[in-house]
Amino acid sequence: MATYIPRAGVEALMPEDVQREIVQSVPENSAVMTYARRGPNMSRAQKRIPCLSVLPTAYFSNPGPSSKTEDEQWKRLSKLMWENKYIDAEELNVIVPIPIAVLDDADYDIWAESKPKLIEAFGIAFDQAVFYGINAPRIWPDNIVAAATAAGNFVAKGSIVNPNTNKSDVYEDIMGDGGLISKVEEDGFMVDGHVCSMTMRSKFRSLRATDGVPIFKSLNKEGVQGSTTYYLDGEPCVFPRNGAIIPNRSLIIAGEWKQLMYAIRKDIMWTILTEAVIQDPTTKEIVFNLAQQNMIALRASMRLGWQVPNPINRLNEIEETRYPFSVYGEAAS
Repeated sequence: MATYIPRAGVEALMPEDVQREIVQSVPENSAVMTYARRGPNMSRAQKRIPCLSVLPTAYFSNPGPSSKTEDEQWKRLSKLMWENKYIDAEELNVIVPIPIAVLDDADYDIWAESKPKLIEAFGIAFDQAVFYGINAPRIWPDNIVAAATAAGNFVAKGSIVNPNTNKSDVYEDIMGDGGLISKVEEDGFMVDGHVCSMTMRSKFRSLRATDGVPIFKSLNKEGVQGSTTYYLDGEPCVFPRNGAIIPNRSLIIAGEWKQLMYAIRKDIMWTILTEAVIQDPTTKEIVFNLAQQNMIALRASMRLGWQVPNPINRLNEIEETRYPFSVYGEAAS
């Protein structure tokens, strides 16, 4: 079935005796772009990132008992090696058709109202491709949940027992030995942020100290409890409202986010199409003939890519078991 903006879909924007303010939520930005490190804009379709893969070893000249003087000792050799990782820019786009008559009859700038939501849609698409591999280009790296799981950095809900109570709890799953944060630390990285499912807010509110006081509680300068900013081990949590986080795939994604790099080849470009023919990509049938059907369409497109170089470090020199992210969820996928 063809997808476009019908008259019924914009009747709320057409002039009537109604409140003129359009009530809508503020579009959420990409959670990945909130935390990740943005590299310089790409001048080509592919950016090469040299990544350290072998660490050097230093040796003392005169170890242990020896009859040789320091000047007679042979100096031992070592080496460093690098390998290439790549950011590949892929195209993200969408086309929104609308009859010209509908556009004329609307008492609002529909394109101006549409653009923030299209930007939000781009953020969702990028986040879900990075987190879960949803509709991701085949050339892109393994998604974060899959890569963290493969490296042994997935913590299943209720899998870690509190040594004081002999019961599993959320606090131990996240903060305890072998928990979410320690998985990243054991691989030689430091967690600097958490991207959480909205369902985790209620879990955090229910966490209480031994005296019954909620662990997450903040007071404003008047001494009245204000909005709570959530931190895990001193690092902030974000709760994306753009629908990018899928709770049955991940409840929390923790990591050293500066290890995730993304770069933009071309920022969002807006194009008004007036005489194009739009085809169904599967059947190749013509869905809209804009000129013949007196329609126009807004096309939005951009090109970007991402990569986690995962450089070698002294705490974990094995790439297959090293990853700067960990995942907390219902069960390993």
